[in-house]
Amino acid sequence: MAEHTLKRFDEELERLSATISEMGGLAESQLAQSLVALRERDTEVAEQVIGDDARVDALDIAVQEQTVKLLALRQPMAVDLRVILSSIKIAAALERIADYAKNTAKRSMLLTQGTAPTAAVNGIDRLGRLVRTALKDVLDAFAQGDVAKAHAVWERDEEIDQVYTGLFRELLTYMMEDPRTITACTHLLFMAKNIERAGDHVTNIAELVSFRSTGHGFDEARPKGSAALYATGAAS
Repeated sequence: MAEHTLKRFDEELERLSATISEMGGLAESQLAQSLVALRERDTEVAEQVIGDDARVDALDIAVQEQTVKLLALRQPMAVDLRVILSSIKIAAALERIADYAKNTAKRSMLLTQGTAPTAAVNGIDRLGRLVRTALKDVLDAFAQGDVAKAHAVWERDEEIDQVYTGLFRELLTYMMEDPRTITACTHLLFMAKNIERAGDHVTNIAELVSFRSTGHGFDEARPKGSAALYATGAAS
């Protein structure tokens, strides 16, 4: 990050990045704990994930407040403006990832009395681990400003999509073969979708890490384009 004449500006940018890193750590923990709640049928862990979501929301608000202050008082340009604008979008993506973890935890509580095929639960866990690893790596890329590492995470989205597609088909097969599994497998389907969507947000964060440094995302075409991320009036 470039040095500025006003030391206070540098400090404010560093504080903004630190807030996002803290938020990312919480989101990663939420996702990991939601998988624990599923694997171990642990309602206490699930309740903790649900309760801790408020902490992520509070940090999201803090990022919004910090960015508004920086935009209003510092009138940043070039790379500084990109850093600030991308921070809002990264925080929004992390907030959604935490929401998906919370929803996964909620559904894990409903599975304690259901008939969930063990292989399907293991499939959800595998998908979740892939997304959690990608999230950890993209947060490292963010902290280090490492565009190459962000690109490596971005490329992993295809693997996550493939695992999700296979899991979706597997769950449908269980439901067709044994109607007693329909309720449990329906919850697992929603959980799989939540985790896959969290993976999409990880991919968006990877592109935003590139945008912070270079002014653009990645050149290769992706099935789920995110060009709107860089539009001035795009919704976060």
